[in-house]
Amino acid sequence: DQVRDLAEKVHTDLLTGLHNYRYFQEVLPLEMERTLRTGQPLSIILLDVDHFKAFNDRWGHEAGNQALARVGALVNESLRKLDIASRYGGEEFVIILPDTPLKQAIKVAERLRIMIEENPLTLDETSVTLTVSLGVDEYSFHRGETSASLLARADQWLYQAKQAGRNRVAHPPVSSGENFVSSEEKAALFNVFYNSQED
Repeated sequence: DQVRDLAEKVHTDLLTGLHNYRYFQEVLPLEMERTLRTGQPLSIILLDVDHFKAFNDRWGHEAGNQALARVGALVNESLRKLDIASRYGGEEFVIILPDTPLKQAIKVAERLRIMIEENPLTLDETSVTLTVSLGVDEYSFHRGETSASLLARADQWLYQAKQAGRNRVAHPPVSSGENFVSSEEKAALFNVFYNSQED
């Protein structure tokens, strides 16, 4: 159906086949809202291809596009149906992991990091290894968390991963206790969320 095809085109990044930034911007607040309703955890991964400018300078823009397409395909391959992967811009990708606590999200990020490193590109008969840095964080049920603040935290962890030498995953400390929210707390949080939406 043409309308669906059009809608998909509007929301798809043509180079990587993943969702685009616009789609991500629309869907993250909805996923956060759903998380508040269900009390299930939600995590986010920001991924950045390491030394991408140097890669482009060395191999050319077309090879850069191949690299991004490869990363997009590997991201797509490694995720579940309910996960939402988007190209965030340039050489950055963002992945929303519904129903996923921080501990599990870190494992997903680590698996992705290894998968990308172990699938080199062949350019001019040369095998070129790509690596990525990843920042992971979990949506906090606390009052005042917005999609922007969640993203900013994941971005800080991504920055930490780069500072620590790249090709690694950075994240907040993982608490041993489960993040359990009672139904009363959930109802209260949901009201806070809705009231802040209406302001």
